[in-house]
Amino acid sequence: MLTHAQIWSAIDRLAERAGLSASGLARRAGLDPTTFNKSKRMTAEGRARWPSTESIAKALTATGTPAEAFIALMNAPDALAAKSLSKTLPLLGFAQAGSGGYFDDAGFPAGEGWDQIAFPEVADTHAYALKISGQSMLPAYRDGDVILVSPSAAIRRGDRVVVKTRDGEVMAKELKRRTPSAIELCSLNAEHEDRMLAAEDVVWMARILWVSQ
Repeated sequence: MLTHAQIWSAIDRLAERAGLSASGLARRAGLDPTTFNKSKRMTAEGRARWPSTESIAKALTATGTPAEAFIALMNAPDALAAKSLSKTLPLLGFAQAGSGGYFDDAGFPAGEGWDQIAFPEVADTHAYALKISGQSMLPAYRDGDVILVSPSAAIRRGDRVVVKTRDGEVMAKELKRRTPSAIELCSLNAEHEDRMLAAEDVVWMARILWVSQ
């Protein structure tokens, strides 16, 4: 049986592994910043207050953490729990991603020249990281941010994605609409135009799961 202390400890460990405070984790998950604060864990009368399943699910999504990894955080000692949540992923500069030899035709990382980076555990064994360079994706992504990309994750309208075209262009956008013949993308920066691409001109599209800022 899980205890109140185990649940909150796992949330603290989740935030720590993401390089965040408890309030920072809540903000990243789109929650009130005080949702995971220590002051919210007990009522004024001294009764235990539990986090909602919805808030936990949003925190897991925001950090790209599978449910089984969160369970490990609840049950394992600190050192073992931290290990279970970490993973080494291939890392490439975003500007290099358009060059040949780094991806196969399905958008999975391939070839030489990749670095390695420790990142939160994700279910996709083909996940990789890209390091943002420049200011063209502000305010969503800044120079030096690292995004976690999953080529196997399902993509829905409103998801942020990395797209590679047959011309070798690689871009990070938000998926607005996809039909059998076209893909409509919204720019993350208001100074850049939205894009409409023919489906046949897109080599691959992968979902962005997480960003380290």
